Amino acid sequence: MKRNILFIFLFIMSIAAVHAQEKKSYTLEDVIPGGNNYANLRPKNITGLQWWGDVCIRADVETINEVDIKTGKETVLVTLDEVNEALQSGEKPYKLDFKIKPLRTLDSASMPWKDRKTIAFLGRVEMGERNEIYMFWYDFAQKKITNMFRIQGNGANLDFCKENGCMAYTVGRHLFVAKEGDFPAQINSVCTGCKEDPEKDVIYGQAVHRNEFGIYKGTFWSPKGSYLAFYRMDQSMVTDYPQVNTSTRIATLEPDKYPMAGMTSHKVTVGIYDVKSKRTIYLQTGDPTNRYFTNVSWSPDEKHVYIIELNRDQNHAQLVSYNAVTGEKEAILYEEKHTRYVEPQHPLIFLPWDETKFIYQSQRDGFNHLYIMDTEAAQQGEWKSGKDQEAQYCEYLKTVPLTQGEWLVKSVLGFNGARKEIIITSTELSPLQTNVFALSTKNGKRALIGSGEGVHAAQVSASGNYIIDSFTSSKVGRSISILPANGKKGTNLLTASDPMEEQFNMPEISVGTIKAADGVTDLYYRLIKPVDFDPSKKYPAVIYVYGGPHAQMIHDTRFYDARGWDLYMAQKGYVMLTVDSRGSDNRGIRFENVTFRHLGVEEMKDQVKGAEFLKSLPYVDSNRIGVHGWSFGGFMTTNLMLTYPDIFKTGVAGGPVIDWKYYEVMYGERYMDTPETNPEGYKGSDLKQKAGNLKGRLEIIIGGTDPTCVPQHTYTFLRACINAGTHPDLFIYPEDGHNMVGRDRVHLHEHITRYFEDHLK
Repeated sequence: MKRNILFIFLFIMSIAAVHAQEKKSYTLEDVIPGGNNYANLRPKNITGLQWWGDVCIRADVETINEVDIKTGKETVLVTLDEVNEALQSGEKPYKLDFKIKPLRTLDSASMPWKDRKTIAFLGRVEMGERNEIYMFWYDFAQKKITNMFRIQGNGANLDFCKENGCMAYTVGRHLFVAKEGDFPAQINSVCTGCKEDPEKDVIYGQAVHRNEFGIYKGTFWSPKGSYLAFYRMDQSMVTDYPQVNTSTRIATLEPDKYPMAGMTSHKVTVGIYDVKSKRTIYLQTGDPTNRYFTNVSWSPDEKHVYIIELNRDQNHAQLVSYNAVTGEKEAILYEEKHTRYVEPQHPLIFLPWDETKFIYQSQRDGFNHLYIMDTEAAQQGEWKSGKDQEAQYCEYLKTVPLTQGEWLVKSVLGFNGARKEIIITSTELSPLQTNVFALSTKNGKRALIGSGEGVHAAQVSASGNYIIDSFTSSKVGRSISILPANGKKGTNLLTASDPMEEQFNMPEISVGTIKAADGVTDLYYRLIKPVDFDPSKKYPAVIYVYGGPHAQMIHDTRFYDARGWDLYMAQKGYVMLTVDSRGSDNRGIRFENVTFRHLGVEEMKDQVKGAEFLKSLPYVDSNRIGVHGWSFGGFMTTNLMLTYPDIFKTGVAGGPVIDWKYYEVMYGERYMDTPETNPEGYKGSDLKQKAGNLKGRLEIIIGGTDPTCVPQHTYTFLRACINAGTHPDLFIYPEDGHNMVGRDRVHLHEHITRYFEDHLK
């Protein structure tokens, strides 16, 4: 009997050994976005999940299904064939003078009206060489098209309002509204100023201020759809940066409007379009010169428009109320100052059960938190200091802090009106995580919804009783569930393993902390050991770095956020390290703004602590340490190679900032002030001044028409190196921007790998 048990044990072990040997090596095609096999190696997903009121639906290629929130069972609501049959039939609300292309998929459909069995689709029409967009509504109870309208060619920045059935969109620099019930669409030019301002440098309805301050769009529908607020941006005074398109027979000049730090910036105004009267007025904000208008929001009754206004120094924010009908300035409701900078990122959110109160988000106490302000409780303002002593604030409305602590609220997802709760995500459990909580407005208590690990993304149902929760962690490839918002157990729709773990021989990845250069602050690091690690060997090491604001490189996600290239280099026999230095995201304002006016200094000190950590590991060859990063990470890579040439042997810097006076106004001046007011800081962060320090091998890689870190950074650095007698290498991706995508991205990482293989290994 014992012999049989032993035989079975040995047999199982031999099978396991064979299975382990069968695990293969991965290639860049497997791990880089754009690679031929990349999509096949992601953890399984369920796409198209969304809420139709409190009903969960899934929009797939062939069908739209209702998902039972208790069992996860799916029932077909609509099929692709049914929709296409209705599109091709003669029964339509309008006589068409063109052919409608059949839909190929339903996965982009939405159901915006919780009380209507109506699905909204975007599609395209066939009109010769013209490529136009149409929107139509399909009633799946009547099985027919009930409304449709056409959006003129090249329409972009689409913003649909379900309350009035109108679509705002832009064509070129102009803004239009297509009205429900008009077909062909009665296109109304919102920007009557388009006729008044024929200059090509005036743009309507698009994001302004170079997408800083949380700005990602340029149109804002009022709650009932009566009005459309929109940005008007005059760039006529902004210098053209001469980008060159080399793909034409003779290279073509295609300039960008690029206001560099300290230079003249654009001027922004906010218009209000009345859908019924078709009239446009502009808010009376005063002279827009050297001012930023951010986070546009509406009062529930549509009588007031709110803007958070910043001065050019970005150290004084004012929440201002305007009359939506006359455009007149009504009142300053809140002010905030900081000796370094104030950075509003979120518009106001009114409580659905009390339209007199709204949520304001601020970092005045050191971390982003929520504050409830009462519009019916005006008070005499008094300047006070925040918990961050460099912050001051003045409240002209009664204000109650709703969240507090050394963690931050990341987003407001929705509300549960019955329980007077706000559904939020936060870093309360760990700076490496994003978890979902139900926050009581009565007492500020928070109840965790779903798992207490990983990084979560969630959608809240109309009532706030349920959420669709999707998360990943270092232990879970992907998990998707429908959860009750009361914290009780819900219905799991998917728990996916990781195909890479199953198919490939993977490296060991660990996360820990080291002390920052200040000797006090804990910094998170991610360490990846080589595949088939041998502790008796000496390995080369590469630090992958970013280090700048609004970025965090380490999370409790799949592979702790390690990129495919990091894993690939571990397979090539490199130790890979990343450290989230001071200056990076999600650790509070003091952690971030320690770099103020001297970008690169404190961050580099922390990265050197990372290099010292590597040197302390017995399996790392301290003479073969490299560094790689992109954008701010490219700036850091170049700076580390020049400032600490005896530590770093090889570097690859992608899209680097070389001289901050060549970077754009909003970002550059927030963290560095202007070149005129901070000459010492700009000089200290000007890498041309250090060009003669280069000892190791440094390659710079850029997109030929990079609109973010313009090519001038790199060209001036090369000239400085020539003058200093040093020899960096250069590789350019013609016509690419700040990042490479598709097949170019695979080629990019092949190239980076070759450089380290040639000069570090």
